Amino acid sequence: MEVSIANNSISYKKPGKFEDTRFEKIHNVIFESSHKASILVAQEIANLIREKSALNKLCLLGLATGSSPVKVYEELVRMHKEEGLSFANVVSFNLDEYLPMDRNNIQSYFYFMHEHLFNHVDILPENINIPDGKVSAEDLYQYCIDYEMKIKTLGGLDFQLLGIGRTGHIGFNEPGSHFNSGTRSITLDHITRIDAAPAFLGIDNVPRKAITMGIGTVMSAKRIVLLGWGISKAKILKKTIEGKITSQVPATYLQEHNNTTFVLDSDASSELTRVKTPWLVTSCVWTETLKLKAVVWLSELTDKPFLKLTDKDYNDNGMSSLLTEDGTAYNLNIKMFNKLQHTITGWPGGKPYADDTNRPERATPEKKRVIIFSPHPDDDMISMGGTLDRLVEQGHDVHVAYQTSGNIAVSDEEALKFAEISKSLNSNSTEPENIIKFLKNKTENNIDSIEVRKLKGLIRRSESLAATRYLGVDDSKVHFLDLPFYETGTVKKNNLSDDDIDIMCSLIEHVKPHQIYAAGDLADPHGTHKMCLDSLFLALKKIKHNSYMNDCWVWLYRGAWHEWDPYQIDMAVPMSPDQVLKKRHAIFYHQSQKDGVMFQGDDSREFWVRVEDRNRLTAKKYNDLGLADYAAIEAFKRYHF
Repeated sequence: MEVSIANNSISYKKPGKFEDTRFEKIHNVIFESSHKASILVAQEIANLIREKSALNKLCLLGLATGSSPVKVYEELVRMHKEEGLSFANVVSFNLDEYLPMDRNNIQSYFYFMHEHLFNHVDILPENINIPDGKVSAEDLYQYCIDYEMKIKTLGGLDFQLLGIGRTGHIGFNEPGSHFNSGTRSITLDHITRIDAAPAFLGIDNVPRKAITMGIGTVMSAKRIVLLGWGISKAKILKKTIEGKITSQVPATYLQEHNNTTFVLDSDASSELTRVKTPWLVTSCVWTETLKLKAVVWLSELTDKPFLKLTDKDYNDNGMSSLLTEDGTAYNLNIKMFNKLQHTITGWPGGKPYADDTNRPERATPEKKRVIIFSPHPDDDMISMGGTLDRLVEQGHDVHVAYQTSGNIAVSDEEALKFAEISKSLNSNSTEPENIIKFLKNKTENNIDSIEVRKLKGLIRRSESLAATRYLGVDDSKVHFLDLPFYETGTVKKNNLSDDDIDIMCSLIEHVKPHQIYAAGDLADPHGTHKMCLDSLFLALKKIKHNSYMNDCWVWLYRGAWHEWDPYQIDMAVPMSPDQVLKKRHAIFYHQSQKDGVMFQGDDSREFWVRVEDRNRLTAKKYNDLGLADYAAIEAFKRYHF
């Protein structure tokens, strides 16, 4: 795909035949990564600022908060510092703010904007406009009118940057918002509050109300760019881009704006018709992966196993070109059945002395050195506890590496309990008393002290050791990396540094693994999984020239929020009913994460329940496609580096 900025707007064209987008009602551009996309959006904003400055005009920017625009702001700051981009002519208007919310609160959007952008550029303080989260109830109505009128008086927004919530909200315009709505107060949807809960360390701390620009305010902008990142946004983006205009999905109103672009990464675009089922909209180049994806889709659509699909099924559902390539449904069905069947193995480390031609892993070496990277101190058990158990039982040299301490996921109540126990056991130490005093006097703006973070990290460390011992991993092979990027005491993390990558490289160089397992679950609501995966990829890039890396295979698992689709799976490890129970007990050792876990997401089930259901569902999908009936399956995708 060729992507450029023309007339200060993102444009793109695809070489060769134009891709059929007839289901889509909003212009969108898809990138492999959000990082590259963010740089391009920042360039568009920078060009607009410069153009307005050359004409001696103000540039009115509507700005968004949340995780989506962070990289855009980072690039704008870089351009200011390294390329001389000036914000002296910029007037900014933020979309929204929680209500009530003190501007000095680290969860406020005032704090967010200054932390990520305003403190690092030369924008004039009087040109910064962010809704006041402390405006009184008596003044609120007039305040909203004044905010609206200020935008109109200055000539309207030249550019509006948006994210999108899983309810389809833009700004805080929740379902039910009217097309002509202006700046106003609003009650937040429960899903919106759930999504905000990690930043507030629990949903009980998330405000129920907010001030937001209205749909009408947003629609009056001359140019709108909406950012969509990650698998968790895929379904709502499909509804927004392909569905009908409805107040129940406020972002669909953007279909009527004449200069809007949605900028998506590959995961966020995954539900769009042209991405998920391209054979329905255009002629396809039928790769083996696309064939399997199409046959799985057809099997699920017709509720038939692979081997019962007919020529008519293919022809009736827009897949006649696939049969043209493979002859008959019979031949294609058997081919795809065998392809999926060959992913199933009870030997995740490879079966010794066996023909491995059609197995997902190599037979040799018989005993492999293995590193299982776990972003948090329980992801290994939640996501691949059965496979970990199998690797240990089959005699492989298994190392488990916990990339972060996981301390922010330990509640203050849990930490207080352990501090009080410590005090009673060692009355001469002042440290437990300091922790108790801090926790009892902690306010919403307090970041945990180093002592408290240390205690919370130790709680999770002891739980991890209990679980790995239960599965037979020696303590000497359990590694607590405590990557520095995580140790901020807040949900917001630092960027990865050389120190993080060096720690990862050091362990890999020490073990010289034949297998690496890592979390490829990017639906993690607080982003740690992605940063941990990035740290691995950067480490692999740095050391891949070493000879021992030629024998290293990388397998990606997914966590509690999402699972690989059958066509994506390269290795499926079945579990017996007994092994399902053993995995459950291993998860139970992570007691601080049971009974009211802090980062629950929008699923009220505990992690052990949702992961058991997910493993059973994967097994059921395999069975529905015509393969053997297992109690549960853990799934992995191979990463080629």
